[in-house]
Amino acid sequence: MRATTDAEAQLSVRAVILGVLLAAIMAVANTYLGLFASMTIASAIPSAVVSMAVLKLLGGGSILENNIVQTGGSAGSSTATGIIFTAPALVMLGYWQHYSYAWIFGFAALGGVLGVLFTVPLRRALIIDQKLRFPEGVAAAEVLRAGSDPTRGARLLGWAAAAGGTLKLLAGNGLQMIPDNFGFAAWVGRSIFYVNNACSAALLGVGYLCGINGSMCIAAGGIIAFNIGLPLYLHFILPHNAELSAAVAGLSATDAAGLLWSRQIRYVGVGTMLVGGLWTIFSIRGAIWNSLRAAMNATRAIGGAVADHREQDLPLRTMLVGLAVCTVPLFFMYHHVVGSVLVSIPMTLAMIVLAFIFCAVSAYLTGLVGGSNDPVSGMIISTVLAGSALLLVLTGGNAALGPVAAVMIGAAVCCALCVASDNLQDLKCGHLVGATPWRQQVMLAVGVATSALVIAPILNLLANAYGIGVPDAAHPRPLSAAQSVLISSVSKGLFGGSLPWDMVIIGVALAVIVIALDEWLKRGGSGIRTPVLAVAVGVYLPQEYTLPLGIGGVLSWLVDRARARAGERGDSHANRGMLMAAGAIAGESLMGVIIAVPIVASGRADVLALPESWHFGQWLGLLLFATFAVAIYRAATARRDPR
Repeated sequence: MRATTDAEAQLSVRAVILGVLLAAIMAVANTYLGLFASMTIASAIPSAVVSMAVLKLLGGGSILENNIVQTGGSAGSSTATGIIFTAPALVMLGYWQHYSYAWIFGFAALGGVLGVLFTVPLRRALIIDQKLRFPEGVAAAEVLRAGSDPTRGARLLGWAAAAGGTLKLLAGNGLQMIPDNFGFAAWVGRSIFYVNNACSAALLGVGYLCGINGSMCIAAGGIIAFNIGLPLYLHFILPHNAELSAAVAGLSATDAAGLLWSRQIRYVGVGTMLVGGLWTIFSIRGAIWNSLRAAMNATRAIGGAVADHREQDLPLRTMLVGLAVCTVPLFFMYHHVVGSVLVSIPMTLAMIVLAFIFCAVSAYLTGLVGGSNDPVSGMIISTVLAGSALLLVLTGGNAALGPVAAVMIGAAVCCALCVASDNLQDLKCGHLVGATPWRQQVMLAVGVATSALVIAPILNLLANAYGIGVPDAAHPRPLSAAQSVLISSVSKGLFGGSLPWDMVIIGVALAVIVIALDEWLKRGGSGIRTPVLAVAVGVYLPQEYTLPLGIGGVLSWLVDRARARAGERGDSHANRGMLMAAGAIAGESLMGVIIAVPIVASGRADVLALPESWHFGQWLGLLLFATFAVAIYRAATARRDPR
């Protein structure tokens, strides 16, 4: 790949078009993945690989053109994350009957652009002054520099995407040749033995990308919920709950486990996540102060003449005008909901302050430890709690209005912090390859706007086909949307709603135990940690999602060991295993959206199902799942070509 100078095109027409297309694709894929698995993946490296392959077919592209494309493509995942972690809560609260195009676009575009604007001082503070690592940005730069033959990586991505999409098509709502899960449940006396694993290439890929520590903590949370919490609940609590005892009587072990988990045990995860979010913010209080102080110092430095194009951010005047352009529409959106200037003005100010604080926190943490360890859930919960405290005073505890307004503050803040932390990775990559920062910031804003255009229709499509968050007669197994369910439950509970507080209190106790264990492990220096938010997510997700995540983490550990024995870097993100995992995630996610189209059009969940003679048992699903795991391992550990 040839080098380039600032005189050559970075924001070329073909780079912008390709970046916009990838932003839309990544937004669609991550919207499905985030609702399905309650996690999203960074898309910078897959976007870079695709960009290099496509531009090579068009005659070759410079490293800076490819950097612009991956910057635009990565906006798709961050914008989708900000919306899907918050907006579904507004439907669950009953405020929306469907996903309003205008409101979703407003939160995504305005909140996302705020995140872009806040990266102007943060780039100088964290990349230039403090020289933080930003590991995903460094990995993306290495991919761009090593892209002499990008078609290999693109073929690997394409093969894995086809495999992931095919597995999704064969299962569940597709051809129904294999079940979604491989599981077993049985009554053992008054208790239930329960194991369930989704045969999902995407979940395996997410676990692989999370690594052994985070994915095993999530899997441990699922074990705590289903294999420890469920038997204890059946023995000690259920006999004292006549209503639930009657509901469980006569049910199969699988149905009883699902009922008790959804109504009671998952709220242990609520308590764990509440304490975990507050603890995370408290434990990084020094980092918060350092990042804010550095950002304010950098803000005062913006505006002077800069001779080196590699240091040219958006001008301070542009930043301030953009801040006003985003803030004013958000004020009117809030005012439309609350109908009082005395409430909407403080809401808007709180949103701006919280957005800047959490953008700085999120960016600082991703600079230190990478995006996969960024506690977005904790910051969203903290935002909703802070917004709720303000609104309790301003609205007098209005149970109908308060939760909705708190979630709306959280939606804009979440979009801003997700985009900001992701963009800092892109800017780190650009800094290493010699890009111009303001051009990347412009491209990211374009990518945010593009992503905002496609998210609402996809949300409505998925809601109609699968359901989101809340089971009903038409959608008994909806997409989990765990963060949104949590936020709606917490915000409603704070304004006088009902929560199973005994389960929440147990979750608080669990959080204290996990935090104490994590602190003890940290002092031991073994490198093993138990992040409380990862455990909380595991308790809050169905076990069918948490077990494949754990398997993916073990797979990544095995790959790292094999590569270490071969003398290669075991922790590199820029390897073939990562590309296989990312491809599987994209393929399954896009296939999930594609399958939803005929389901919605026909009104039948089984519209694609083959005759029963073509239906196979769950062992075939497990075999295909295992085969894909072996394929990732072999691709990731294969010897590199001598050249």
